[in-house]
Order: sequence, then structure tokens, then C-alpha cells
Amino acid sequence: MMPKDYWATPQAPRRRPIGIIDIGSNTVRLVVYDGLHRTPMALFNEKATCALGLTLESTGRLNPDGVPLAYAAIERFVRLANEMDLERLDVLATAACRDAEDGPAFLAEIERRCKVRVQLLSGEDEARRAAYGVMCSLTNADGLVCDLGGGSLELVVVDSMTCHAFTTLPLGVLRLASNSGGDSQKAATMIDQRLASVDFLDQVKGRHLYAVGGSWRALAQIMIDQMNYPLHVLDNFSLPADKALAMLNQIIQQGRKLIERVKSVSRKRIPNLPLAAQLLARLIEMAQPDQVVFSVYGMREGQFFLSLPKEMQDGDPLLSAASEWARAAGRFPEHGSELMDWMQPLFPGETAHLARLRQAACLLGDIFWSEHPDYRAEQAFLRILRLPFMGIDHTDRAALALAVYFRYTSDDSLEVVQQALALLPEERIARVRTIGAALRLGHTLSGGVPGLLSRTRLEKGAQVLMLAVPVDDPVFLPESFEKRLIRLAEEVRLPPRLARI
Repeated sequence: MMPKDYWATPQAPRRRPIGIIDIGSNTVRLVVYDGLHRTPMALFNEKATCALGLTLESTGRLNPDGVPLAYAAIERFVRLANEMDLERLDVLATAACRDAEDGPAFLAEIERRCKVRVQLLSGEDEARRAAYGVMCSLTNADGLVCDLGGGSLELVVVDSMTCHAFTTLPLGVLRLASNSGGDSQKAATMIDQRLASVDFLDQVKGRHLYAVGGSWRALAQIMIDQMNYPLHVLDNFSLPADKALAMLNQIIQQGRKLIERVKSVSRKRIPNLPLAAQLLARLIEMAQPDQVVFSVYGMREGQFFLSLPKEMQDGDPLLSAASEWARAAGRFPEHGSELMDWMQPLFPGETAHLARLRQAACLLGDIFWSEHPDYRAEQAFLRILRLPFMGIDHTDRAALALAVYFRYTSDDSLEVVQQALALLPEERIARVRTIGAALRLGHTLSGGVPGLLSRTRLEKGAQVLMLAVPVDDPVFLPESFEKRLIRLAEEVRLPPRLARI
């Protein structure tokens, strides 16, 4: 039974936001996150392209045209951050400021103008944060994290939420472009010379390579476009290494002619993308990973993750985010756990991985209740397909979106739904349809009200699917849920049976 003051229970006070200003070799960016929470959810994200590292190789100093742009951008960002009443603002500077002769004076002037403390990261600091940015999202990350910026390339071997061997190399795209003059042969020589000094690439063979950084995200956008890939989500877009290498070589050979056809790629990044492709291709050839995984999370998210209390770091990023959205938009968010337990008999022998995804579906299954009924299923599907979930690959993302879609409808004729179904093997398709039908029956049976579903019992036998409900409780009126029971029975390919207890 719900507490009498359920509707009057105030919401928990909103967490004060956390801000990070990243002074990079190419861009300066402010990201503001929705407080300390396992999943870094961005409330604000803005960048300014200042190219501070553009002249670093030729002059040893920061780009004189970029310095005033950076001052203006940082002053704006600090002012915005102050107006947002942040709990904390971290201002970080990376390779260009670290290596430039006038880097210290530039940072001192920022501190004077903006009344903030700037933390100048060492190469090790930057590499470690990039690695934890990936592991913040993918707690099972195992392989080589490669973070490409404008001034440097960070390489870190990771597994079991731990950083191992690492290095930082002066192979950022701006430096590579400056030193090579855009000549691919000169660039190839530089890349090989620098990578030859890395003595741990052989540790990565047969493991994953995680590509981080704006230039490599742009390459992922091009690959998605070239493949006519159904899911336009960059995070955790992955390819077998041989296929990634073939596509990178195509980009290198065709250059700007191919790149400029992809409208979603930033025009400012286009000139350096062939070099970024050349660098990634060579890394794949030397490290010999099995998969290339593109991550949208990097140094900033690593800074955020490392600031979390240990108990938050140990949390599950997917379930944490799903719980947050359920509390924010669901009618009775605690009903998700009841649904999870109630439908358990449908999934004997379920792996921990699949159970985790089913739990996420149970948590998210009611957050779209306020959408118009004619569009509810489609809206739920598209939102979940595109929400910034962490800790989930594209196959699992499609499965989660489909499970919640089938919670609202059994019609799979939408083109986008068919595209998502194409990402799943047959057994996963049957599973998500069953989860969706069980969610629909469970919500109808109980009205979504906590405490009612546990009075019923769902059993999947060898010959029949049985639903047992209290005999004298008017809540469980058969006419209200019989069609949903029949639909679920069709999904598990058993005849339905209604029993009284």
C-alpha cells in the first residue's frame, strides 16, 4: 500500500552542478554536469575553436591569433559558470599550454582575469583522465585507450577499471599537420617514429582499441554514413578492426572528396581528418586489436569520474541513469523493481548481462506514459535509442529501445524499428518482444501502482503460461488484462491460463 502522504512527498533537492573548462590545443570547452552522480549528464556543453596549438611546432609558442579568442571564451565560460551557482568548477589545461614557452604566462593571465585556479595537467594526468573517461562508460573496457587531441596523443592500457602502461606522444592533429605540411609521406614517417617508441602495443593484440577525441569521432560519423548504418549514435559505435582499417584507408585515399559529402562533420575539422585517419590506421596495424570502439567520453568525463566518491564509482552507469529518469518522469518509479521480479519466471537461466538490460527496461518502461497514445511507442523507441546512456553497446541499445517500444505496441512495421531489429539475432528479437509484452501486461494488471503486482503470480511451464490473481479482488478484473495475457502467451508460444488464488 502506498503511504498516505505519497502525493505530497517532496522531490529530493536538486544537486548543484559541476563544471569543467577544458583548455585544449584546438578547442576550449565548458561542460556543466548535473551534480555528482554515477552518470555524468551534461546540462550545458559549448566549445570555442581557438587552435592554441596551431603554431606550437613552428614557433614554440601558442598561436597568437588564438590566444585572444581563448581569453574571451574562458571569460564567458567562467561568467556563465558563476551564474549557474556550481558546486565546483575545474579549469584544466592540456598539451599546448604544457609545451608552449608562453604557456605559463597565458595560464597566469587567465587566473588573473577570471579569478580561478587553472590546473595544468601532465601527460600522465591527461592520459589517466582519458582512460577513466572511457571506463566511466564501459566498466568492462579491456585494451588500449587512444585519446587524440590537437597537441598530443595519449595511449593507456586498461582492464578491470585500472590503468596500466601509458604514454603521451606529440602526435596531436595540429602538430602532425604542422610538422608534415599536410604531406602524407612525411606524416607516415613521423607516426612510425613516434609509435616505434611505445613498448606496450603488443599487449593489445586481440583486445579492443578505444578511439577518443573529436577528430576520431568525426571519422566515426563518416563511417556510419558510408555504411548506411541504422543507428546514428557515436558512443560505442564499434567495428571489427579489419573493417575499420579498410574504411580508414578509403578515407585516406579519397580525402576531402569523401569527407565533404558527410554534412554532419564539422567544416573546421575537415582539413586534418585524412591525417587523423592515417594515424588511427597505423595504430590498428601496429596494435592488432580485434575491435575498434569509438567513445564520446574522454578526459573531461575522466576528471568527473575521479571526483566521485568511491561508492558512486562502483555503481552501474546504465542502471543509475535509468533510475534517475524513472524518478524524474515515471509515475511510480519503484514499480520497476516489482516488474523485474514478477516477470523473472519467463527468463530461466538468464545471464547477468541480459538481466541488467531487462532491469533497465523495467525502470524505463513507464517514463513515456504522458506522451500522446498515437505516438507513445515511437517516441519511447526513438528517445531510448538516442539517449546518452553509458555502459551499453549498439546491439544492447537497440534491444533496450525495442523492449520499451513493445511495451506500448506489438506493431513492428515502422522503418526505424525494422532497422533496429536488423541489429539483433533472432533469439534477442524474441526476448525483447517478450519483455515488452510482459511490461504491458504488468502495467495493465496493476495500473502501475506499487504493491499490487506482488499479489499475482506469473509462471511459465512446459505446457502453459499461467497467471494467477486473487479471486475476490476487484482490481484484477479479467476483462482489463486478458488481451495482454494472450499477447504475452503468443510471444512465449504457450497457451495462456488464468488461475485464481
